[in-house]
Amino acid sequence: MTTVPTVAVHRTGEADLGAHAPKPTATTAGLTEAAVTAWSDGRIDTGLWECTPGVFTAERSGYTEICTILSGRVTVEAEGREPEEFGPGDVMVMPSGWRGVWRVQEPLRKHYTTVAD
Repeated sequence: MTTVPTVAVHRTGEADLGAHAPKPTATTAGLTEAAVTAWSDGRIDTGLWECTPGVFTAERSGYTEICTILSGRVTVEAEGREPEEFGPGDVMVMPSGWRGVWRVQEPLRKHYTTVAD
C-alpha cells in the first residue's frame, strides 16, 4: 500500500507568496500580484494569490475557478451582471467562459482552486 501525504498550507494570511509582479490585465497603474501553488496534478491547481488595490479584467477560459476570500475586499462585475462585493469568508465560483472586472478596494488574498475543462 502506498501512503499519500497531506499537502497543507498553515497560517494562510502570513504565507510567503514570493515577489509581487505587475498584473498583465490591470487597468490601474501599479497594480501587482503574487501567487504560490500548494498542489497541482495538471488538471487541478490550488494555492494562494494576492493583489494590491486597483482594477483589472479577468477571463476564465478552459477552466473553472473556485475561490475563498481570506482577507481584503473586492467588487466583482461579471459580464452582464450586477456588481457583487466579496470579503473574508466569501466563496465565489467563476465557471469556464466567465468574464468580468475585479475592483479591489483593499489588499486582497484568496485561496483558489482551478479545474481544467
